[in-house]
Amino acid sequence: MIEYSRQPHYLVAVDCIVFGFDGEHLKILLVKRGLEPEINKWSLMGGFVGADESPDDAANRVLKKMTGLEGVYLEQLQIYGEPKRDPIERTLSVGYFALIDIHKYEAQLNDDYEAEWFLINDRPKLIFDHNEMVADARKKLRYKAALHPILFEMLPKKFTIPQLHILFEEVNDTKIDTRNFSRKITSTGLLIKLAEKDRTGSKKGAFYFKLDKKKYAANAQAFLNLMPNLKV
Repeated sequence: MIEYSRQPHYLVAVDCIVFGFDGEHLKILLVKRGLEPEINKWSLMGGFVGADESPDDAANRVLKKMTGLEGVYLEQLQIYGEPKRDPIERTLSVGYFALIDIHKYEAQLNDDYEAEWFLINDRPKLIFDHNEMVADARKKLRYKAALHPILFEMLPKKFTIPQLHILFEEVNDTKIDTRNFSRKITSTGLLIKLAEKDRTGSKKGAFYFKLDKKKYAANAQAFLNLMPNLKV
């Protein structure tokens, strides 16, 4: 116990990077910091880990408290521990990223902390090392999207190929040939074509699809092989 007491003590916090897709753009949810230092400047959703909770529990609590969101895809990113990242006191932060379909959760989102959506490439400068966290989360999102169907967390249960195409472009931050994408994504056999069409964009309309989760579990490699060839 003596050895424990001699060690330095640090604060532990969580910070949540919330990515959302509205059918056209990849966005990030931000709040204005409510305390010094950097009060009223744009920030990720964050808070300290309580004495009786895990970082995962703290991240879910903070996200619900500051935005009203719960039951969303939330994954631990990494730990940020640069000694002077917080000018007040040494604080280790456990970063998390969340993925949501903005339209699905817009009614659940509360205004208590005045959270606002920003285009991912048009966001304001953030406090501390939060810009670094966002950059790391975007890299992790691209990597994870090549291995798992996590991007579908940002789409409604039924979606069109054009919607999926836009999401891939936004996540990869690049233009992708429309015909090539449609051919490759349908050739994986991981999508189920529905009879219903979305006619909001044109009279001809675009068929809705949904992810075949059973086939994906059995043949995720089909999706992985597709990803590296998407960028043009």
